[in-house]
Amino acid sequence: LFGGQIVGQALVAAAHAVSRDEQVHSLHCYFVRTGDPKVPVLYEVERTRTGKSFSVRSVKAIQHGKPIFTCQASFQLSQGSPVQHQFTMPTVPPPEELLTREELIQKFLQNPNVAEGYRKCLTKIQAQDVPIEIKPVNPPDIFGSEPQEPKQLFWVRARGYIGETDMKVHCCVAAYISDYAFLGTALLPHRQYGIKFMASLDHSMWFHAPFRADHWMLYECESPWAGGCRGLVQGRLWRRDGVLAVTCAQEGVIRVEQTANQSKL
Repeated sequence: LFGGQIVGQALVAAAHAVSRDEQVHSLHCYFVRTGDPKVPVLYEVERTRTGKSFSVRSVKAIQHGKPIFTCQASFQLSQGSPVQHQFTMPTVPPPEELLTREELIQKFLQNPNVAEGYRKCLTKIQAQDVPIEIKPVNPPDIFGSEPQEPKQLFWVRARGYIGETDMKVHCCVAAYISDYAFLGTALLPHRQYGIKFMASLDHSMWFHAPFRADHWMLYECESPWAGGCRGLVQGRLWRRDGVLAVTCAQEGVIRVEQTANQSKL
């Protein structure tokens, strides 16, 4: 199961257990077992605390009678404060000037020198029905294996129209978006190795300002550390007007082949 889907659905379940006026400001999750895509997921919500300003809801995602995922989400009633600051959004080309992930793959497939095995892999990726649009700002050279800085920038948005609705809905969609290609940032300095196994261990999000998940947002990802078969990744979702909307963090298991990859050409 895709981790972002489980996080988003768990947040939907938690949001049903608070008042409409309360909005999620943070969530912290652990992936504890492998999910089974063949059976439904049961989301069990506990009203851990309901306070005057903050409420906490605990969620378990259960399959085959056992939890596969746990989450704690905290909700807050809107409060003003003079204490405000944020980082500055990176300066990047607008999404209208960039190619989508699908367009980039199509461009790569037009190269007659691409190895057949890699061509099949790209075609499989292209055929996936992904519910989000992605436009990489600096797409990596997928044919090379040179180490890169562990940073990525994407323009992202949900496909289709969500519209003006409860902010919780946009937060749930952003939870799905936030896990897509996130952990892969930690692999950029180690592209000479083939991936043997990669999976999320935990996922945290902090929601700062209102946003529309069906509008373009800049996803800034960076990996400050990797080691011990784990990688840490941090991310920031920026609105087009430069407002920092969401901050994310995730650690995952990363196991690679000890021998270097062969050329893809």
